[in-house]
Amino acid sequence: MKVLITGTSRGIGKAICEKFLKEGHSVIGFDVLPASIDDENYRHYTVDITKNLPDIDGVEILINNAGVQNLNDIDVNLKGTVAVTEKYAFCDKIKSVLFIASASATSGSEFPEYAASKGGVVAYMKNVALRIAKYGATANSLSPGGVLTESNDRVVNDKKLWEKIMSLTLLPKWATVGEIADWAYFMTVVNKSMTAQDVLVDNGEIAKAQFVW
Repeated sequence: MKVLITGTSRGIGKAICEKFLKEGHSVIGFDVLPASIDDENYRHYTVDITKNLPDIDGVEILINNAGVQNLNDIDVNLKGTVAVTEKYAFCDKIKSVLFIASASATSGSEFPEYAASKGGVVAYMKNVALRIAKYGATANSLSPGGVLTESNDRVVNDKKLWEKIMSLTLLPKWATVGEIADWAYFMTVVNKSMTAQDVLVDNGEIAKAQFVW
């Protein structure tokens, strides 16, 4: 299938891209950074999703992954995601749209504009699901908690901070980018019936409760 993924040069987006290529799909990637994947089935656009978007027809799967933290969060994470979706998702060939949101969309316990932007993404996903159903397509969001990426090295490599984070997580670990990529593939390719849903993958951070009597 023809897959468009935003934010493919590193982290979760790169892992998702590699997963789809491994499974034999044709992938188009957007990122403000140059391409970091060399594959005959991969086409890269160096593009800012908040600005001029290239014309691409016949997208079958759209995965909105591109995002920032503490740097124009609303403009990039929310407005940019809306722009990409409105341009590419609503066509006869579309099968699935996935939004990479965040556990902070549920908990609100991260940086204010980041949490607000991801909460907006989840709400917008539900709107997309309503409008895209006429094509027989699904729209869902995937909300990771902590993920082992370069951008999180600051806390992963700080022993005291890491111990504190693990004490607040039901399963004392974070997800790998490969695991999130597997979820993304399942939700867009394998899944045919779930739509308008946000899937939380946070190792039980939100679920952990400390009962005091």
